Amino acid sequence: MKRFGNRRLTGLAQSDIRAMTTACARVKGINLAQGVCDTGVPGPVVRGAKEAMDKGINLYTRFDGLDKLRQALAHKLAAYNGIEADPETNITVSCGATGAQCACMALLNPGDEVILFEPYYGYHLSTLLAVEAVPRVVSLKAPLWELCLDDVAHAVTDRTRAILINTPGNPSGKVFTKQELEQFAALAQQHDLLIFTDEIYEYFLYDQREHVSIASLAGMADRTITISGYSKTFSITGWRIGHSVAPAPYAELIGAMNDLLYVCAPAPLQYGVAVGIQELGSSFYQEVRRSFQDKRDRFCEVLEHAGLPPSLPQGSYYVLAEVSRIPGATGKDRAMWILEETGVAGVPGEAFFQADRGRDYIRFSFAKTDPDLNEACKQLKKLA
Repeated sequence: MKRFGNRRLTGLAQSDIRAMTTACARVKGINLAQGVCDTGVPGPVVRGAKEAMDKGINLYTRFDGLDKLRQALAHKLAAYNGIEADPETNITVSCGATGAQCACMALLNPGDEVILFEPYYGYHLSTLLAVEAVPRVVSLKAPLWELCLDDVAHAVTDRTRAILINTPGNPSGKVFTKQELEQFAALAQQHDLLIFTDEIYEYFLYDQREHVSIASLAGMADRTITISGYSKTFSITGWRIGHSVAPAPYAELIGAMNDLLYVCAPAPLQYGVAVGIQELGSSFYQEVRRSFQDKRDRFCEVLEHAGLPPSLPQGSYYVLAEVSRIPGATGKDRAMWILEETGVAGVPGEAFFQADRGRDYIRFSFAKTDPDLNEACKQLKKLA
């Protein structure tokens, strides 16, 4: 019988994140592979979703989301990100921030080149490949994941259409500074490029760092698609509520793609997120910073003690640990060895790097409850 399949999926396989999650479940281990963020959901968010269900807000919403949520997002974007967004024309609510990646489907054509920074989030790479764009990978320098602008400039060709930025970064924890973003902005304006920016970890910032949205810089609002959401901040990864912010002509195309693929995000859950945005004040976000910096510091200290030197993350809730001393020829070999020895699952570094560079790294997520994180630390200390 003739085999059928879309050629866009050639080379795409189950992510190493999900594969390690499955392997962890088999041994009943501690899953630090998947960034599920299993800390508690804020009360107003849950109450808002229940209220929506009681009110009968259970049907399709507008393709770009509930008015209540778009209004709340517009206010938040102005106050926190410095982005002026019209809730009627610039904001599209989607099924998670990964759903907002339909922006790539809406705005890129086969053969368009997109600059992507390594270590990269695997879904970013897969999204580009799925729409037949061409990733042009620029490596950041470990252990601080430093940027060389000349490398970026040399990656630009006459087929380059966009730069994809993730800040704070997954898996690196890299937070691009305002100066670095201004360099990207100058390059984008010089070569007439779009900027796709994934800012889903925008509230997870450490050591007094500040989040800067590139769309807030002079001349960048008209060429930036800002992608974010509350899956991580509100610990609701299963709710699938994300959003994108874009110039009106681009938002119209993104909205059309969003409508085609998803119709809309879950209505009562959109409402719950809106209530959370409206009611949770600055103290909530300060506590997110404080509590996750504490988790980072405790976990990275254990990694250092265990002989798995960490690249200290500046933001997000992941850390890349250097594992070259662990037995195995590949990152997967080493991740499986650690899982078998300690019951702690991480993600092989090959998921985030080209060629063999990633085999010396494993990514761990520290977005766990304190009891689970403490147990993971206890087990990893066995490697010391």
